Amino acid sequence: MTEVTAKQRLVDALNHREPDRIPLDLGSTGITGISRHALIRYLEFIGMPHDGIELYEVTQQLGVVPEKLMQWLGVDVRGLDPRPGSKYQLDIRRQGDSDVFYDEWGIGWRKPLDSQLYFDMFYAPLARAESVADIERHAWPDPDDPARYALLERGAALLEVTTGAAIVLGRMAPGTLELSAWTRGMESFYMDLAADPDLACSLLDRVTEIKMRYWERAISEVGDKIVVVTEADDMASQHSLIISPDIYRRLIKPRHKRLFDHIHKLAPDAFIFFHSCGAIYELIPDLIEVGVDILNPVQVSAAGMDPRRLKKEFGSELTFWGGGVDTQRILPHGTPKEVRDEVRRRIDELAPGGGFVFNTVHNIQCDVPPENLAAMFDALREFGVYGKTRDGVVAAQHT
Repeated sequence: MTEVTAKQRLVDALNHREPDRIPLDLGSTGITGISRHALIRYLEFIGMPHDGIELYEVTQQLGVVPEKLMQWLGVDVRGLDPRPGSKYQLDIRRQGDSDVFYDEWGIGWRKPLDSQLYFDMFYAPLARAESVADIERHAWPDPDDPARYALLERGAALLEVTTGAAIVLGRMAPGTLELSAWTRGMESFYMDLAADPDLACSLLDRVTEIKMRYWERAISEVGDKIVVVTEADDMASQHSLIISPDIYRRLIKPRHKRLFDHIHKLAPDAFIFFHSCGAIYELIPDLIEVGVDILNPVQVSAAGMDPRRLKKEFGSELTFWGGGVDTQRILPHGTPKEVRDEVRRRIDELAPGGGFVFNTVHNIQCDVPPENLAAMFDALREFGVYGKTRDGVVAAQHT
């Protein structure tokens, strides 16, 4: 019997077929990763040597997951990300009791010196913009900068040969809605959507154009080596949407469709992974309509995000990437047994028929005990095998 490769395992799941086991992601993106501090503690807990862990993503303080650990855990995907443009260099400076830096978009971020958490936004470069001309005058990053793509082709080839994993191609920028709000300032931008839609739309269009140009160049560099491309836009809170369905459908959805149509045209065999936290249920049909193939993170604790309901209503059209264990309460504060039970329950709810990739609900935070991570991975190994009976329960099989 031919051994299933990691890439084939993921492709089967994305095509709603049951592979040999549920595919696993850990650290392929900035929204499916692990805090550097939690990662170090877990490596020490399992006795795996490490010579320091580099930061994968500075804002959220995520760690680069060592290849040795990914092989040991059976992680099926590897992330491939662009570099910053040639004009940008990360420069973290101390201001008072905080570390501060400005990103490539001009957004200011700061983190208290004694915090193991993450950087928060404190400066929006377009906060005082009053016209479309002000939007255009902003120092936008160049999506055509060759430095951004310098390592993509070689990186894709290397990952393909050395790991056999499926490649997830990362984005240049936060989501269309997110980046517009971050550069303008959250309060001002959401007011613009209602009171000054022309200004808001000029910003949305500028961001969409940059993203389209990025994907055109990035996809041309890696060709058919990629399986998944990632996009994101947080559009909900724990309890509800943060914009009305009407505003989404009038102002955001057409830009999502334009962007996703462009990606699908450039990479017709690739799957679009879309991240949106919170109570996103009401907009899921719209996301399917504009071309989303994969929904992440499946925040099962948010209003309306019952996994059984999601699987029943959307499981034939969407792959659920995440939702494997709650990261708000169970993973950081539960017992190992509670973690194990949660993983088993989520597998039962989301895995039948394929269309499920195991990951936590968003990044693993710094306060997660290593014992709970061990329980999570052990439970996945035990219950994540398709068609295998344990204790009278058929793991991840049609019922």
